[in-house]
Amino acid sequence: MATLPATMRAVEIAQSGGPEVLRPVTRPVPEPRPGEVLIRVEAAGVNRPDVLQRMGLYPLPPGVSDLPGLEVAGTIAALGEGVTGWTVGDAVCALTPGGGYAESCTTPAGQCLPAPGGLSMVEAASLPETCFTVWINVFDRAGLAPGETLLVQGGSSGIGVTAIQMARAFGHRVFVTAGSDEKCRACEALGAERGINYRTEDFVEVVKELTQKKGVDVILDMVGGDYVPRELKCLATDGRLSLIAFLGGPKTTLDMSDILYRRLTITGSTLRPRSVEYKTEVAQALREKVWPRVESGAIKPVIHQTFPLADAADAHRLMESSTHVGKIVLTVA
Repeated sequence: MATLPATMRAVEIAQSGGPEVLRPVTRPVPEPRPGEVLIRVEAAGVNRPDVLQRMGLYPLPPGVSDLPGLEVAGTIAALGEGVTGWTVGDAVCALTPGGGYAESCTTPAGQCLPAPGGLSMVEAASLPETCFTVWINVFDRAGLAPGETLLVQGGSSGIGVTAIQMARAFGHRVFVTAGSDEKCRACEALGAERGINYRTEDFVEVVKELTQKKGVDVILDMVGGDYVPRELKCLATDGRLSLIAFLGGPKTTLDMSDILYRRLTITGSTLRPRSVEYKTEVAQALREKVWPRVESGAIKPVIHQTFPLADAADAHRLMESSTHVGKIVLTVA
């Protein structure tokens, strides 16, 4: 630690509110605790939970940094006690418990992955949050199996473009919804068989037509609300609905008969509160099964726009506009 600077640039949330409450500050460089690494950050991904945290709607788990930022890429600058498998200078991308909007960030060593060969640090920083989320909710909890089909709600989002490519890389048919014809075509260019414009089309009818009335096996949903009863109608028998957010509201009314008669499953999860041990297991699965597909080019980062760290407020404004396709990333170094 003696060769590291004492302070760093960061962006903090001054108070709950709009993008304007994000402000550049100078803070002490954090020290890695046992089992952690310190990363010299070159790029940091921007995600919906960052926006919710800024608005005061996403309580922090105990003991984590109050700075936003759940994924970064850079080089390891220091190792905490007991860390093995990494050395100072290794290029990594990582899921963080918070603190990514800064020049330096600590995270558990098990949540790091090698920066994939051939990718820039901006591209690498766009991967952890979405790859962890898709793997957990599509492949683990919902158990997308060989030969099954997937519907992604919000296919042009950061989660969406990752889900399309990950499912296609494993040989699945993928359908998506998006809010414009342009976004639908962008999703199709990434491998979706059909983009459904939810403003002009009924996704239930389209999915039924595309699957010869069978329905899809798995739905990845970040909308919730009144989408849920409609989603149950376009699930196949034994289908699974995996919820990761509820942008359309946390409440809905369901007819339970469909769940019983067609053996449907509704599941969901949030990533940030899960244990380090669990996230380490997910990182190992990604490194073994997904990273080779990233390095082969079968799964490619989709970067919509980058912003300097000091302009994080503008990045949040873009995120909230929902006009982007893919990821928004802050450049730090």
